[in-house]
Amino acid sequence: MLKYQDVSGLFSKTSGIDDERIQFYTVSVLAEAPQPKGLFIPVLENSGSLQEAIANGAIAAVWPKGEAIPKFTPNHFPMFYTEDLLKGLEEIMKTYQDYLLQQEEMKETTKFIFQHKELLNVKDPTYDIAVMAENINDFSSNQSKAGEE
Repeated sequence: MLKYQDVSGLFSKTSGIDDERIQFYTVSVLAEAPQPKGLFIPVLENSGSLQEAIANGAIAAVWPKGEAIPKFTPNHFPMFYTEDLLKGLEEIMKTYQDYLLQQEEMKETTKFIFQHKELLNVKDPTYDIAVMAENINDFSSNQSKAGEE
């Protein structure tokens, strides 16, 4: 299970409660997805609002440095600040992967949510490397800047 201290150690600036007992059952880039005990990371242009993520179970968020936190956000709500959200997500995934490799037996794991299952077949799948590279470039060019240096 991904823990608070695993995430807080990756980011130089945090706010909210500092509780090492917090465990994240989910990590989601989609506010509208059910994310019990979730860590919300709005890396996509259409990720949704923090308020919606909280309503769907988020208990913490990775947030762009310098961007105002919505006024409704509880003071104790853990926030991890980064200049690049995508790099922040990548670091979290690497940390969790390293953690999994060290474990012999896993009773519970953190679920990473990147898209809705219903949307998986919306586009025709392709294995053409040029088309896949174009899709990746489109995704990267639409990202807002916001992670750790």
